[in-house]
Amino acid sequence: MFHFEKVRSQLGLLALSLSILSGNSQTADNLGILGSHPKWAVLEKYQETITHDEFTRLIQDVYCTHGFAQDLIEINENTARILMNRKAQKFFTLRFAENDASCNPVPHLWRAAKSLPPAKPEKPLSGLRLALDPGHLGGKWAKIEERWFQVDSSQPVQEGDLVLKVARLLAPRLRQLGAKVFFVRNSNEPVTAKRPDDFRELARKILIKNGVPHPRPDVLDPNDPGKEQTIRWQSEILFYRYSEIRRRAVLVNTKLHPDLVLCLHFNAEGWGDPNNPALIDANHLHLLVNGSYLQDELEFDDERFEMIRRLLSRAYDEELPLADMIAAAMARETKLPPYEYPTTNSTTRVGSSGYVYARNLLATRLYRCPVVYCEPYVMNSRDAFARIQAGDYEGVRNVNGIERKSIFREYADSVVDGLVEYYSKARRSGD
Repeated sequence: MFHFEKVRSQLGLLALSLSILSGNSQTADNLGILGSHPKWAVLEKYQETITHDEFTRLIQDVYCTHGFAQDLIEINENTARILMNRKAQKFFTLRFAENDASCNPVPHLWRAAKSLPPAKPEKPLSGLRLALDPGHLGGKWAKIEERWFQVDSSQPVQEGDLVLKVARLLAPRLRQLGAKVFFVRNSNEPVTAKRPDDFRELARKILIKNGVPHPRPDVLDPNDPGKEQTIRWQSEILFYRYSEIRRRAVLVNTKLHPDLVLCLHFNAEGWGDPNNPALIDANHLHLLVNGSYLQDELEFDDERFEMIRRLLSRAYDEELPLADMIAAAMARETKLPPYEYPTTNSTTRVGSSGYVYARNLLATRLYRCPVVYCEPYVMNSRDAFARIQAGDYEGVRNVNGIERKSIFREYADSVVDGLVEYYSKARRSGD
């Protein structure tokens, strides 16, 4: 995953309401990209499950740290009034519990560590349902994902392949510790049945709506400065970034029902021409949890609904301490410094480790359980690149003058260490 502000501008053409494409109703929902109509009635299950003070804290410190339009969420003493549809002027009213003691139970399918049955010391993850979500796709899709580069005649670096290798190392380790492990993706094939060509007409309409009256059909080359205004580029991003993640969410939410999803990624800085990439010295680590919604994102009815649903599910109460502990373990193992975002326009630093940020990403928003999103190593740093080229191996080898594990095993080992530490402390032990 790339973390520089250019990405935001690249996606600007897609950031529009798709309700204009789905009919002429004066009260049509204002939806995000490929978004689903929100089912506001679901929130009735959360009545009186949260106090005024806790709701306000989560809104201000986690989810809406960049502010929001006054008519979107109105917090009163006993209720919160949440906009459902601006054109229809429909609102959902959430009733607060009077105090912590009077809170109704929070409904969710996932289980917090403290609610899991007691575990024996040698099986600290027993009973845990854990889904591994290796980011991106890799394989033949890596180039269109822009998660591919090659230095001279070296082995191409494809993020989707790298994280799948990490996931396959992680799974048996986690099972040995008692976890029931699922793969959200276990191949280089998409979860979605859609393909880029299925989105060409939608891509064309989006471009026209955004001021490109006669969009070009194809990208000339990877460095084409006008590629974002082509039907091909937009249809590809609709496929791999939106359709794919939304289908993974359906799998997670309706079939896997995990207690935790680990999203596995490598990071990168801008490398320019993927056939002649820039290798850099910077190498760092950070993790993400859901939050820090932008004001423009909250204008979409589905994103606002998904944020409120996630807030009320209290996933944050589980995923933040988990992320902090995994981050600490990864920092010890990798010796990497924390990543510093160049701006705070899209993120908010949270937790106590210094490595964790809140950010509104599609996977962290749609997966209805705690989600920890790992971003170690800069793939195009000189050090990480050399270690990736060294491949996977047992034991240690001298890479760049240092005896060390393979980068894949170091990644997997550090995640395991963080999970074991968290669940050993947070759940009850059994003799």
